Amino acid sequence: MTMTEDRAEQRSDDTALRPFTVQFAQEDLDDLRTRVRETRWPERETVDDASQGVQLQVVQQLAQRWADDYDWRAVELRLNELPQFVTRIDGLDIHFIHVRSAHEGALPMIVTHGWPGSVIEQLKIIGPLTDPTAHGASAEDAFHLVIPSLPGHGFSATPDATGWDPIRIAKAWVQLMRRIGYERYVAQGGDWGNAVTEQMALLTPPGLIGIHTNMPATVPDAIQAALSAGEPAPEDLSPEERGAWDQLAFFYAHGLAYAQEMGNRPQTLYGLADSPVGLAAWMLDHDSRSYDLIARVFAGGSEGLTAQDILDNVTLYWLTNTAVSSARLYWESKLPFFAPKGVTLPVAVSVFPDEIYAAPRSWSAQAYPNLIHFNRLDRGGHFAAWEQPDLFSREMRAAFRSLR
Repeated sequence: MTMTEDRAEQRSDDTALRPFTVQFAQEDLDDLRTRVRETRWPERETVDDASQGVQLQVVQQLAQRWADDYDWRAVELRLNELPQFVTRIDGLDIHFIHVRSAHEGALPMIVTHGWPGSVIEQLKIIGPLTDPTAHGASAEDAFHLVIPSLPGHGFSATPDATGWDPIRIAKAWVQLMRRIGYERYVAQGGDWGNAVTEQMALLTPPGLIGIHTNMPATVPDAIQAALSAGEPAPEDLSPEERGAWDQLAFFYAHGLAYAQEMGNRPQTLYGLADSPVGLAAWMLDHDSRSYDLIARVFAGGSEGLTAQDILDNVTLYWLTNTAVSSARLYWESKLPFFAPKGVTLPVAVSVFPDEIYAAPRSWSAQAYPNLIHFNRLDRGGHFAAWEQPDLFSREMRAAFRSLR
């Protein structure tokens, strides 16, 4: 079954778990390469840093690699080696990867990506979590993994009406786990994945026993109010809390442009659907630490991500034409992103230092009264599973060990 055939089946009322494979036409790949090579470039930025946005040199290095030395078929092969399915939930076709562990007693876990992520973010953790004994861990720490594509992202269908916010997606994920047959499971997410996962926890569905987040929503109301008003940091903050304040203040001052545009005017972003280089630059400008890492990668540095990794993810957005549809999630959601939501289920938190903000233990304990795991890692950022899969996998094992 090709990508095109699966898209055509969106009209079906079938609620079965339908096998799915990925195969784009060669003409689509040729068109992509041509568009990259024919990019009309602007002049270089007039500063010597990234304060005006994604730098020309970085994007030209990316484009050169994309046009001359990139193999999309390799990621198609990786995806098609995994069990993939599509099923219709609430009128929409949802794509997901489902890998069962061979170990008896494995704990089912649904893992949700964010923006500008995709299921490609989670590919590196599938082996370590489903087959832990092959990766130096215990069989008792095994997981069955369900990794869906958010609506309007990747291989899931694009909503043709409003209403697909994190709350509705959470309800769909609960139905997905029930349809697969899992009666006891956990959920994980960062970025939009955290928003969806916390909403799942708030639904308290039968079977969901706990959640893990690598981008928790913990910012106290008083802190958020002070940040929004541009006030100075409160004097009674601990060093850990002051570090989080500084990160948040920087993000609100310099890192929200993409979210504001997508939250207010997502349909205006036609250029992202027409120019692959324009799409890549937009996706690179998510947060400063991720951008710095990616800039080092295309300059030849050795990092947790490779140039192939980055291009795999951007190419997925391009080939599925989901730049604008994925942006609409920012328009749909009315949830305060970093505010505590009142989750009472068991919650595990992993804090990666180069995340948008490193949540302090004090804020986490206040936001999640049933905090079962909290750990600060020494490296890693926003795309933790993708960038630091070994650390991330160890965190998953530790996070849920008490719930098995």
